[in-house]
Amino acid sequence: MKLFIDSKLRCCVVVGLCAVLIISGCSLMHETFGAEQTVEPAAQIQTPPAPKEHPILTAARADKITMFGDFDGAAPNAYFTRTVVSLRQHSFTEVGGDADVTFDSTGRRMAFSSTRHNNNPDIYIKSVDGLAVTQLTSDPSSDVHPEFSPNDRRVAFASDRSGNWDIWVMDISGGQPVQITNTPSDEIHPSWSPDGRRLVYSSRPAQGGQWELWLSDAEAAGRRKFVGYGLFPEWAPQGETILYQRARERGSRMFSVWTMTLVDGEPRFPTEVAASATHAYTLPGWSKDGRYIAFTSIAAVDENGEPTDSKVSDIWMMEASGRGKVRVTDGFTANYGPAFAMDGRLFFSTSRSGFDNIWSVQAQTGTLAATIIDDPADGRKDAQPAMSGDSQPVNSQPIMLPDGL
Repeated sequence: MKLFIDSKLRCCVVVGLCAVLIISGCSLMHETFGAEQTVEPAAQIQTPPAPKEHPILTAARADKITMFGDFDGAAPNAYFTRTVVSLRQHSFTEVGGDADVTFDSTGRRMAFSSTRHNNNPDIYIKSVDGLAVTQLTSDPSSDVHPEFSPNDRRVAFASDRSGNWDIWVMDISGGQPVQITNTPSDEIHPSWSPDGRRLVYSSRPAQGGQWELWLSDAEAAGRRKFVGYGLFPEWAPQGETILYQRARERGSRMFSVWTMTLVDGEPRFPTEVAASATHAYTLPGWSKDGRYIAFTSIAAVDENGEPTDSKVSDIWMMEASGRGKVRVTDGFTANYGPAFAMDGRLFFSTSRSGFDNIWSVQAQTGTLAATIIDDPADGRKDAQPAMSGDSQPVNSQPIMLPDGL
């Protein structure tokens, strides 16, 4: 997984491997010194028949299933798996990579960070279905984690242009950015309050220690408030609830997904809504109506409890209550950083094209119809029915995902 700053989580993942061991028979010729060699008559030698060619099927990669049956002397007709979801590619860089996707209030424009032109990432804006990209920042430093203000006039982002990571805000039309934080700590991943007056972000003290959550006035630097421990906060589309990830303080210490609610400006009701003993849950994000949460799941240990060293991650989504977890992608590449668009599509960065680009699936109709193949929370393998807008089952059949999704 390609992420642009050292402070982001670099967890390891494991991929189950299927091996086919073909054992061929062999005969040993025993020789005795000085004795005449005995040769078995050819008629008595049994030659095993050549096995028929059958496809070796692995999970979600059954790209050659014979459609009509096995006919002697006839080549099999390949059946290629298809999906009910519409998978689309929205960025097309072949140098560097794109990540940190976010959307304006109309859903027609997206902002993201990219290394397509420089080794250090800059902020870009483009229409969701367009090809042209507009470069918003061009500082020699690194600029990441863009976030549109609720009125779409400004973009908040994190930059190390002042020597360490701080939060900055600039007009969408360009101009000089305004520095919001200016401390020895590293501050990243800003998210706007629904009224556009405040920002919540992650801060790591200069002396080290845990990542913290802070609130700041969005207009000027100086007014700050500590609200808890966590990383990568996302303010809910309405109200005073903040979504974030937080590491456990015992056991595996892997990240899980939490929410908190501000009451009169004070943090209340910290709630863990998704956790796993074997997977780290990172980079959570809200749907635009606040009903669903998407996150990145990374297998951190193998079946023996040992840390893994694979670069595979998947996108999952669930109801805001934590119920009904469903996997969106299927474990063969790096998929990370989910973000919901206004039309319900779920966008994320993935390396499936060879470079990190931004893709999307139709979350409401496709994702919730998918099969839970391995719920990382409890290891169950249950097929979950799709849910429509009124939360009624619309499809109870498992769906085979396409190769590489």
